[in-house]
Amino acid sequence: MAAPGVAEAVAASHPAEGAEMAEAAELSRALSRLLPGLEADSKPGRRRALEALRRALEEPGPAADPTAFQGPWARLLLPRLLRCLSDPAEGCRALAVHLLGLGLRRAARPRDALPRLLPALAARLAGPEPARRPPEACEELRLALVQLLGLAVDLCGAALAPHLDDALRALRCSLLDPFAAVRRESCSCAAALAQATPDHFHMQSESLIGPLMQTISHQHWKVRVAAVEATGAVIQFGNGKSVDDVLSHFAQRLFDDVPQVRQAVASVVGGWLLRLRDRYSFFHKLIPLLLSSLNDEVPEVRQLAVSLWEDVGLQWQKENEEDLKDKLDFAPPTPPHYPPHEHRPVLGCRELVFRNLSKILPALCHDITDWVVGTRVKSAQLLPVLLLHAEDHATQHLEIVLRTLFQACTDEEAAVVHSCTRSAELVGTFVSPEVFLRLILSTLKKAPSASGLLVLASAMRGCPREALQPHLAAIATELAQVCQASENDLYLERLLLCVQSLVSVCREDCGVASLQLMDVLLTIVALAGATGLRDKAQETMDLLARAEGVGGCQDLYRKHMGPLLEWVTASHLNWTAHSPELLQFSVIITQSGPAVGEALPHVMPTLRACLQPSRDPQMRLKLFSILSTVLLRATDTIDSQGQFPSYLETVTKDILAPNLQWHAGRTAAAIRTAAVSCLWALTSSEVLSAKQIQDVQETLMPQVLTTLEEDSQMTRLISCRIINTFLKTSDSMTDPEKLIKIYPELLKRLDDVSNDVRMAAASTLVTWLQCVKGADGKSYYQSSVQYLYRELLVHLDDPERAIQDAILEVLKEGSGLFPDLLVRETEAVIHKHRSATYCEQLLQHVQAVPATQ
Repeated sequence: MAAPGVAEAVAASHPAEGAEMAEAAELSRALSRLLPGLEADSKPGRRRALEALRRALEEPGPAADPTAFQGPWARLLLPRLLRCLSDPAEGCRALAVHLLGLGLRRAARPRDALPRLLPALAARLAGPEPARRPPEACEELRLALVQLLGLAVDLCGAALAPHLDDALRALRCSLLDPFAAVRRESCSCAAALAQATPDHFHMQSESLIGPLMQTISHQHWKVRVAAVEATGAVIQFGNGKSVDDVLSHFAQRLFDDVPQVRQAVASVVGGWLLRLRDRYSFFHKLIPLLLSSLNDEVPEVRQLAVSLWEDVGLQWQKENEEDLKDKLDFAPPTPPHYPPHEHRPVLGCRELVFRNLSKILPALCHDITDWVVGTRVKSAQLLPVLLLHAEDHATQHLEIVLRTLFQACTDEEAAVVHSCTRSAELVGTFVSPEVFLRLILSTLKKAPSASGLLVLASAMRGCPREALQPHLAAIATELAQVCQASENDLYLERLLLCVQSLVSVCREDCGVASLQLMDVLLTIVALAGATGLRDKAQETMDLLARAEGVGGCQDLYRKHMGPLLEWVTASHLNWTAHSPELLQFSVIITQSGPAVGEALPHVMPTLRACLQPSRDPQMRLKLFSILSTVLLRATDTIDSQGQFPSYLETVTKDILAPNLQWHAGRTAAAIRTAAVSCLWALTSSEVLSAKQIQDVQETLMPQVLTTLEEDSQMTRLISCRIINTFLKTSDSMTDPEKLIKIYPELLKRLDDVSNDVRMAAASTLVTWLQCVKGADGKSYYQSSVQYLYRELLVHLDDPERAIQDAILEVLKEGSGLFPDLLVRETEAVIHKHRSATYCEQLLQHVQAVPATQ
């Protein structure tokens, strides 16, 4: 019963085979009619034959059946078309490539064409090995040939293994093609070939690395992306040792301006970390590349890198579950002082970084100091990422990390410094302060530097309060010792950052080191060249005052005034104009407010010693300026306790008098000007009583009279005002001889080049005449007053109206002393005056005012 069924089945199958054979025969006959045209001598003839073949293959018919097409294709069409690849006519070659593609797609067994197709493609794309240029000159045709090679890879897959030599020879050349599209297609083809023949490809994959690395820096970003992706596949399915050859090139692509290129690098490196066969050997080389992408400026790249890195950590964690069993089962919670706004990596990621940190750090620390800015920036950005993963395991690598940070914080690039400060903060967060302070403070003690201070400030800022508090006094003491190591503004700014970090972290605990911190802040204010830095230091003083629970920085000065002055004035006998202690002393005097009035036993002896004529002139100028400043508001500063008058004799006899003595030279003149200004501030401060001003007058009037002849207009003007103040406080018991010596000097000032000085001299003469009016024995002054009348009448003819008015007021004031003399003198010169009106006004005034009895 079964035999007839088998027979029927065989019989039923024969008609189909017969039909296929009939279609193949029909197709063979059709092709045989067209193929001779390919041998035509004329280009149009060959072209028409190729176009006819194209129509025959594209139209429905026998060629549509892959089985029927396979025989004629392999026997008749393929050899002829391969010969057409070298046709002199570009159009014929293009049609031949197109027809080959159609044939591969239609054939039932496209792999049968590989033994003839691959050598032909290699010949057109690469030619003989020594050839520098491919035989195919047309760019579009080279692109079509590479696409044809890619089609063969897609259709034939692993069947290409015996023909890898030809395929790789073609790709090695096409990967370096001048035409960008050819390079892109070649990269895609290389990746596909690697995936299709993994068992054989790894033996020859290294031959593609060189061309790919030349292509990876191509000017077209799409070519660079294709090269990165192709490299990923070539190494993934090829020889893993090639990773070492491509690492530097991949690292350079992390600086690429196009985010798609950087994203491709992250994707490929993440793929290697997940799937590369011997990836464990390359963890320490690949991890930095992927972690660098965590700081990419484009969110999409960052998100991809974060996702891949987490997958890598979880996979490694699963693969090493036995080793991590205790850490997984008894995992400690996230540290309470963990940096805010930071997501803690999974255990696998942390362990991967920790176990490879000793291999990563040396190269990274070297790159942070590289001469290329981009390299320094990227390396500096990677360091805090590694420290965040390493956590407290960073302690064993702390020495090299801190040494690198000290050097990198001197970088001119702000981005490098910013990343390094972030790294230092993480050191403070995860490493015990006892450890990092010992290393940092010892370095600062040997060689104080701005970078070292910045590292210290950042580490303290990241340190928990309870951990830093026991070391507060030691830190403040060390800062006080190095605060004068440099007057550079950058150094002082970093020093201020240290104080700010201490105050912000420790807050109320800063009371144990308040004096040392105050000393540091005082030094910053004194030495800072930039106003903004001084303002910041003052603000920090206010913060320190609030932390201690006192009202403000002046209360802070009051609290520490004694020790501060002892420290500062200990070396005052050796001060010069450039001594930091002088600048600190100046700040204390001018900024402490009422507190300075409580410290006069320290302040006045220092001023007396430093303002002697034998000391540095520039220093004396500074101190006179400071003394003048505080005397102008004496009740709120130097006389806040009412004790300053007890030091008046010291100020006048030991400080002012020696410096008002005449000495040759511009410097000496400048000092006399400063001393006169200080005397004016003293006499106009309302601190001294009339009797005390008289005592000052008795001591200093001769010196002040000599300063009326100074070259400095300011000195002459202030001297006139001082004499005016002296005369206003004089009583009737003033020595006539001394009084008479004053007016000639004032008369000289009426000829001064400065109208301000002349006006001040006239005003002082009014006061002098008032003193004469109140004096006993006016007849003693008659000749002097008569001379004064005569000289004043001359000045009454001054071209300046304001001067004329001032002189008239002087004469009116003196008219009551000896009116007859004044009238006689006036009438003697009235006819000579250009401004007789003033003389007439004067005569009318004399007649209206009775003579002083």
